[in-house]
Amino acid sequence: MKVVVVTSDVPFVTGGHRIIAEALVSQLNAYGHDAILWCTPQNRFGRQFSAYLANYFTDLGETGSGDKIDAVISLRYPSYAVKHYFHICWLNHRAREYYDLWEQFKSKISFANKIKESIRRTAIHWIDRYFLKNNVKKLYAQSINIQKRLQKWGKIKSEVLYPPAIPRNYCFKEYGDFIFVPARLHPLKRISLGIDALAKMKNTNISMIIVGEGPEYNNLIALIKECNLEKRVQLLGWVAEDTLLDLYARCLAVFYGPLNEDYGLVTLEAFSSRKALITCQDSGGTNELLEHGKSGFLVNSEPDHIALAFDAVSDKLIAEKQGNYAYSKSAEFSWEKTIATLLQLKTSNE
Repeated sequence: MKVVVVTSDVPFVTGGHRIIAEALVSQLNAYGHDAILWCTPQNRFGRQFSAYLANYFTDLGETGSGDKIDAVISLRYPSYAVKHYFHICWLNHRAREYYDLWEQFKSKISFANKIKESIRRTAIHWIDRYFLKNNVKKLYAQSINIQKRLQKWGKIKSEVLYPPAIPRNYCFKEYGDFIFVPARLHPLKRISLGIDALAKMKNTNISMIIVGEGPEYNNLIALIKECNLEKRVQLLGWVAEDTLLDLYARCLAVFYGPLNEDYGLVTLEAFSSRKALITCQDSGGTNELLEHGKSGFLVNSEPDHIALAFDAVSDKLIAEKQGNYAYSKSAEFSWEKTIATLLQLKTSNE
């Protein structure tokens, strides 16, 4: 089956949707399909409508050599505007600034811009609702959190289909003496919570390694100095995949406490490496697959509470027990099952 995976993208930023899209393409090909990734424009603020039009007028009915394209799978706004007779949407998110992040976004703009953006928000809600209800044959949400947003803003029905861990050579080496934090350095990822929590730990033999790039770098460096943690926190920036996997394999546990995350790839990546996850009750999709006390700790998003979880998992018997349980849960998610679900309507009609 010829399948085009479509996601909208912006230059110089690789988000989770792009990583999931690339993984989906590789696994579609691995399971006998002929798949490619097609990136469509998202555009900056103020130019979103032209991006919707560009997606709507994108022709994915045939290949360049005239062969029929059998299916399209889109992942995020506004790629679900692409027209195709068999279009499945596996939604990562809509433009969050006009949905769950609206109040936060609105608080940072002028009164005149509030009026303009409120009008744009209303229009985008209508456009999204139309395309997600009328332009796709089936809508899957990548988490319960995303499903709830669809229902809250638009009363749009969907089924939950979690993405498995990105296909990588995950392994286990040891339960080391550091908490691993893999995240883009962005305010929504709340890496500062982990740093503040580390400073409050009773066990001062535990350190922290953070990997990722983003606008919060200087603020995090300043916080590390303010907390006198220069000897206990390493901020490595971008790392190659081999290094990333090695850090997962050697860490004590993983901390990932974003604000109201859509899904959160980190959860199953940690589980696949036999590592417990510490996350927060308001971290959205990140905590949906976590069982508190079994595969990690689900805590209040306050440094004191996170510090207690860090101290608890610093007992390596607990780290091992939770890591083994987490690993057993990761086996429940496979790309073979995911692909079969995404294409089940197509295969059942053939």
